[in-house]
Amino acid sequence: MPKLTPADAAQALRNPLAFIADRWTPTQRTVQRAAMSAVVMTVIIVITGGAVRLTGSGLGCPTWPKCTDQSLTATSEMGFHGAIEFGNRMLTYVLCAAVGWAIIAARSQKPWRRPLTRLGWAQFWIVMGNAVLGGIVVLVGLNPYTVAAHFILTTALLTVAVLMWQRTREGDSAPRPLVGASVKQLVWFLVAASGLLIAVGTVVTGAGPHAGDSSDVKRMPLDWETVTKLHAVLAWIVVTLTFALWFVLKAVDAPKGPLHRTRDLFLILLAQGVIGYVQYFTDLPEVLVGLHMLGSALVWIGVLRVVLSLRERPTTTVDLPGPSTQEPVSAGR
Repeated sequence: MPKLTPADAAQALRNPLAFIADRWTPTQRTVQRAAMSAVVMTVIIVITGGAVRLTGSGLGCPTWPKCTDQSLTATSEMGFHGAIEFGNRMLTYVLCAAVGWAIIAARSQKPWRRPLTRLGWAQFWIVMGNAVLGGIVVLVGLNPYTVAAHFILTTALLTVAVLMWQRTREGDSAPRPLVGASVKQLVWFLVAASGLLIAVGTVVTGAGPHAGDSSDVKRMPLDWETVTKLHAVLAWIVVTLTFALWFVLKAVDAPKGPLHRTRDLFLILLAQGVIGYVQYFTDLPEVLVGLHMLGSALVWIGVLRVVLSLRERPTTTVDLPGPSTQEPVSAGR
């Protein structure tokens, strides 16, 4: 390791990311893995957030940012619910670490690809905003509208994380379309329908029986059966659009990328639909509801991958890393 001089220390304080980038060059695979870690942690946060609600632990820590007025952490007296809620809060730090790792890896790549770093920072600020919103959710007693907004913002985080992961696997040249304008229009109808499906899903949750706490938590003043049926209709619309897209892609002899991504989405939707109907007819068992929340994240990832498969960004010479692909690379070697 090179000896750290006072000038180096001053530089590290002024711009720690540039300081690290001067001394380390990650491989392309490392950057991709760092971006993927942010995607995986976002999905895990969706699952653990669902576990908090489904176990009735939403107010296991009754205040924020502390767990109680007297303690920063959960205490033994708070029992199972306190441990679940506080554990979910701690996972936010793991998510921050994953996003930070993605930012550092993107900033240290040679040549520096600024769009990747910006996508990493976008994730960071969404995480910060959602952490504050999560605190508001607790302070207002799990108001269903704030809970819905919390999930929608997590979906936005997932969107940026998937986009960054995809961009680590591409170059920075101008995107080249792989399908015609009519196919792209059909895909955007699919995106709109999928987004509406997820939004209505949060309303189903807000009006449904799993309030997130054993106390009397207010629900959205809507008929749950009616909203659930609307959600089911939207799901069938998304499935139909996906099948129609696959048929059109086949008819126009589209490249394998869009075809395979559409097929993957169709299979995810079928599995999600089976879980949805089974949970509806079995009075919403917690395990199936949790699987359905996981399915919601996977459906959205599938939709995003379909969109991103419609174009390609070939890697140019400028996009390639420098001659050194060993890691770590230090200034003294």
